[in-house]
Amino acid sequence: MLEQNKKQAKLIIGIPKEVRRFESRVALTPESVEVLVRNGHEIYIETGAGEAANYSDQDYSECGGVIVEEKEKIFQCDIILKIAPITLENIDLLRGNQILLSALHFTNQTESYIRKLMQKRITAVAFETLKDNENCYPVIRSMSEIAGTASVLIAAEYLSNVNNGKGVLFGGISGITPAEVVILGAGTAAESAARAALGLGANIKIFDESIGRLRRIQTHLGQSIYTSVYHPRVLEKDLASADVVIGAVHHGEHERRYFITEEMVQNMKEGAVIVDLSIDQGGCIETSKCMSHVDPIFVKHGVIHYCVPNVPSRVARTASIALSNVFTPLLLEVAESGGLKRILRDHMGLRHGVYLYNGLLTSRQIGKHFGIPSKDIDLLMAAF
Repeated sequence: MLEQNKKQAKLIIGIPKEVRRFESRVALTPESVEVLVRNGHEIYIETGAGEAANYSDQDYSECGGVIVEEKEKIFQCDIILKIAPITLENIDLLRGNQILLSALHFTNQTESYIRKLMQKRITAVAFETLKDNENCYPVIRSMSEIAGTASVLIAAEYLSNVNNGKGVLFGGISGITPAEVVILGAGTAAESAARAALGLGANIKIFDESIGRLRRIQTHLGQSIYTSVYHPRVLEKDLASADVVIGAVHHGEHERRYFITEEMVQNMKEGAVIVDLSIDQGGCIETSKCMSHVDPIFVKHGVIHYCVPNVPSRVARTASIALSNVFTPLLLEVAESGGLKRILRDHMGLRHGVYLYNGLLTSRQIGKHFGIPSKDIDLLMAAF
């Protein structure tokens, strides 16, 4: 039998304006909208959706996007593409039997939230669990790269006396010792922070539980740097001389753990800076507490603490471009395959991000958390 050619699907995508406080990113840039429109798709953008990332309505309309003032019309599109999780109020605006691509952060949601999406028979993809063909998490990786690099720039800001810091240049100059930076973790964010710190000329020390990850980060950085497994005495000694501490530990599904105790912070130099990137997951430093972009720091035991979630929103334009670089080729691939439900049969990475399929819960983890029965998506693929 001859294989039939796949018929390309036409995508109708709605991009609502983010209403979550301090969320400045937008899911698609005007350039990405232009690419999709040229491929025969329709993109509806709520007015002002790109303003926080410095994209105007005119930028989108000139690239073929349709600017819509009525929020209700956006949520009637076949595909809803957004950054923050959809709100309960906006779920009511959905017509049902649609595709939702956004963050989920299910630990911050409720059982009624999930059930409300199920009642609308939504097929939902959480982009934080989306995988690519290399079995990596592309959205998490790109946002971690941005957060890691930004953390060093943030630390440099608060070391300067312009922000009431102790007036230390991050990299030092001839005859002056550069700043000492301690990085907790050896993942993507930690590697990006290490690259930025090395680029500014700082001395860095990296701690992680895994020898394999430490070896990998040294290989990726292309030079021999100070690394160590976690050992309280060794860490405490290095913290005493550190100018900057960057917490880049990813807890994942493991129980939250403090790698730096309050007693260790008390022994740090006055005017040192802590940037806890793990604050999105509760933090990895005992003295950390969640702050906001408008009130980002506090001082405890003479140490400046920067513990703000969603660091990539500080550089919303760069973060939006990074997200577009993930979503645009994915959407084109979905269209070429004939639609999301067709591509799910073959695309394991995309399937990994699905937590609702036609209103059926497919995530065992979410089901266990809320006590909702879940289905195996692989079996559903065979049935539909």
